[in-house]
Amino acid sequence: MYASGKYSSRGPALIPRMKTKHRIYYITLFSVVLLGLIATGMFQFWPHSIESTADWTLDKRSVHDAPLVRLPVSSPIPERGDLSCRMHTCFDVYRCGYNPKNRIKVYIYPLQRFVDELGVPISSTGLSREYNDLLSAISDSDFYTDDVTRACLFIPSIDVLNQNSLRIRETAQALAMLPRWDKGMNHLLFNMLPGGPPDYNTALDVPRDRALLAGGGFSTWTYRQGYDVSIPVYSPLSADVELPERQPGPRRYFILSSQTAIHREYRAELERLKEENGEALLLLDKCSNLSQGAASARKRCYKGQVYDYPQILQESSFCVVLRGARLGQAALSDVLQAGCVPVILADSYILPFAEVLDWKRASVVIPEEKLSEMYTILKSIPHRQVEEMQRQAHWFWEAYFSSMKAIGLTTLQIINDRIYPYAARTYEQWNNPPVVKWSSVNSPLFLPLIPPRAPGFTAVVLTYDRVESLFRVITEISKVPSLAKLLVVWNNQNKSPPEESLWPKIGVPLKVVRTKENKLSNRFFPYDEIETEAVLAIDDDIIMLTSDELQFGYEYFNYLYTYKMPGDIKNWVDAHMNCEDIAMNFLVANITGKAPIKVTPRKKFKCPECTAIDGLSLDQTHMVERSECINKFASVFGTMPLKVVEHRADPVLYKDDFPEKLKSFPNIGSL
Repeated sequence: MYASGKYSSRGPALIPRMKTKHRIYYITLFSVVLLGLIATGMFQFWPHSIESTADWTLDKRSVHDAPLVRLPVSSPIPERGDLSCRMHTCFDVYRCGYNPKNRIKVYIYPLQRFVDELGVPISSTGLSREYNDLLSAISDSDFYTDDVTRACLFIPSIDVLNQNSLRIRETAQALAMLPRWDKGMNHLLFNMLPGGPPDYNTALDVPRDRALLAGGGFSTWTYRQGYDVSIPVYSPLSADVELPERQPGPRRYFILSSQTAIHREYRAELERLKEENGEALLLLDKCSNLSQGAASARKRCYKGQVYDYPQILQESSFCVVLRGARLGQAALSDVLQAGCVPVILADSYILPFAEVLDWKRASVVIPEEKLSEMYTILKSIPHRQVEEMQRQAHWFWEAYFSSMKAIGLTTLQIINDRIYPYAARTYEQWNNPPVVKWSSVNSPLFLPLIPPRAPGFTAVVLTYDRVESLFRVITEISKVPSLAKLLVVWNNQNKSPPEESLWPKIGVPLKVVRTKENKLSNRFFPYDEIETEAVLAIDDDIIMLTSDELQFGYEYFNYLYTYKMPGDIKNWVDAHMNCEDIAMNFLVANITGKAPIKVTPRKKFKCPECTAIDGLSLDQTHMVERSECINKFASVFGTMPLKVVEHRADPVLYKDDFPEKLKSFPNIGSL
């Protein structure tokens, strides 16, 4: 009992002493850890770079508020520029690193006023409106970062768009003073007017080390393929003049020349073409009877007659773009805006964004020595191709030329595609205009997904009274594994369908729907009996398709055909009893933006068992009328979905010498 009492008396006294002894230590340790966590969080989310800037707004980019930087005479000058530079030799891709969005980060240097030791600025214009718009667009884009440590690409706030306003040596010294210059590595300069008299070099004369150059007048001699970016010369008229929309088609003039500073030899040749071809060619020049100024810049004259510029460009099918003192001409942008097909005569000129844009679709490039043959060359181009080129030319301007924002972001996207090639935009994304849409129609490919009432597809067969051919089609379709139901649309109001016992015996439900009126559009009506998402609409004489071909896949457009077909297409089809299949192909192509995968040659559209009395397609005028259909539908939709291709994709092992059972689709028919 004594021992127990002794232990009890010491226990309570010992424990409080241990707590008191270590309490301060634990509290201090906990406080240090807590403060460390708080400091780490603040460091992560608080702007902590000494070179980071606030958001780039117009007010904060005022030249008058920018700090003054004086350039010593002895300041280093970058090297002239390495013509051998490529992305793998002069660009550090490891700065860009991996990110889930596959997007480079661009840092814009804070604005500074650079002057020499005497206080004279390096530029006579400072920050131009165009360069300010360019920097504003980049700073508002997803490419921009104000954290210099995260940047992959650096853009100086030194405006070198127009070399005429620069002092070459001092501008180069200012570039070399940038804190992250590092011989120009990962730096991008924008220049639209390179060179100067008398030589007019086709690239910026400012020494720039390894910097990338987005230039507006590159030739094949100065352009570093896959490194530099050829950009357009921006036309200020793009922001000041809004042209009315003009549909592609024939114009008042066939060829028009509107440039005012054309070399006398070229002008003499154009005047000779004018004499030979008369009113088809309009040759404009500067108006000598108008006072100089902004108003005269928007006028052109021919023999005393005054024309508004650039509005007059919309009156011609083709517009001449000749080289001047510089290869790049702002007239190219004006011509594209007008939807006039540019005829470019500038040997060795690297066209804007030629790395990604297919200029064959929007322009005609003719060697300068063939100027005398220009009229003959242009006359050989089919009218429909001219219309497509007019449409493509205007879209190029709208997407890539219309503003400094469009030019700047296109340049960054091209560089981004080089750094992340696996996520790069495709040829189609760069060159295909957005799919023509009409009001209130949404693509079913982007509707909320809901489970279908039944799997597989429903075959809808339109027939009149060709029973033998109908039964053959039913028998062939029934072999397709994905078939869920077969619906026969009986389009003959004067004759009843065969008795039930006569129909082919197949493994899926078969139902006959009798229509109230004989119309070809009945094949695309959204019948209640259709419970699948996929529908195969087919005529009763289409016996050339095999079950393997039918298995490839289908999409559901019956609702759109019945209720949303634009214009009077559906009424035209019903009135002419022709072209309902072409109308559906146009509809699908304009909704999805993809051309038909397979178009069978004319010789395949034959029904051996059919007579002229039985088949519409056997009439001699039937195929002629189908050509008229294509022209009419193209005018309604505003685009031609058919593409000229030379490609065929067959399943693996289709023609190889293997047992049939090893082939998934052994019965693919030949074209």
